[in-house]
Amino acid sequence: MLADTRLRRFEWAPVRGVWRHELALFRRYWTSSSFASTVEPTFYLLAFGFGFGSLLGHVAGYRYVDFVGTGVVATAALFTSVFPGMFNTYIRRVYQHSYEAVLAAPVDVHELVAGEASWIAVKSGLFSCVPLLVAMAFGLHPAVGMLAVPIVTILTASGFALFGIWASTVVPSINSFDYVITGVLTPLFLVAGTFFPISGLPGWARTAAHVNPLYHCVELVRHAVFGLHPLADLGHLGALALFAAVMAFLAIRGMRRRLID
Repeated sequence: MLADTRLRRFEWAPVRGVWRHELALFRRYWTSSSFASTVEPTFYLLAFGFGFGSLLGHVAGYRYVDFVGTGVVATAALFTSVFPGMFNTYIRRVYQHSYEAVLAAPVDVHELVAGEASWIAVKSGLFSCVPLLVAMAFGLHPAVGMLAVPIVTILTASGFALFGIWASTVVPSINSFDYVITGVLTPLFLVAGTFFPISGLPGWARTAAHVNPLYHCVELVRHAVFGLHPLADLGHLGALALFAAVMAFLAIRGMRRRLID
């Protein structure tokens, strides 16, 4: 615990320090982390794209394998960011007490959260592009707009990494993450237009899908690949930025309450 709880202004040097710490750790486990983060979404693409694709052919005007290939990019951004945000943060705070050592240095909670979340977001955002490369190997036509996909996935991963950090401050035990995974993440994953268009859902479900951050990521990725829709895309970007901002506020407040207050 720290005696001085005054909030300092945001500085980049502590964030760089958190990144150096994360990079040192990543060098030890990068093989297993990279394998899981890239192979699992690829399996989703192959199983759904070619499994259901052999029955459906085309969905919403796209080849089903292309439809799923762009959607799986978003789900990869979700799972590769929210799980580290939840579990890594909880383990380091409760079991390893790593954050107590970090905060003993000239690092404030908001800088710690910024460093952790941005590291997870960049790593997740880059890993999430792998299904797109796999889809291209199976016939998805490359487009200039694909260059914007990493920006979309990093923004999406930022919001979900911060959500995971906030969730780690709310649950009473690590086993309670089952409630978050089943009650929150699974519905977000299923009702996002990843594997089927949301136009086929009931009205209330379509409304719920529009407040799902993952849906906005799916739409942005598809538009980047198949053709941009400037006004709609600005709305999707705004929704993702708002989600990240709200989660940043909650995550910082939650971590400050757990580590200092």
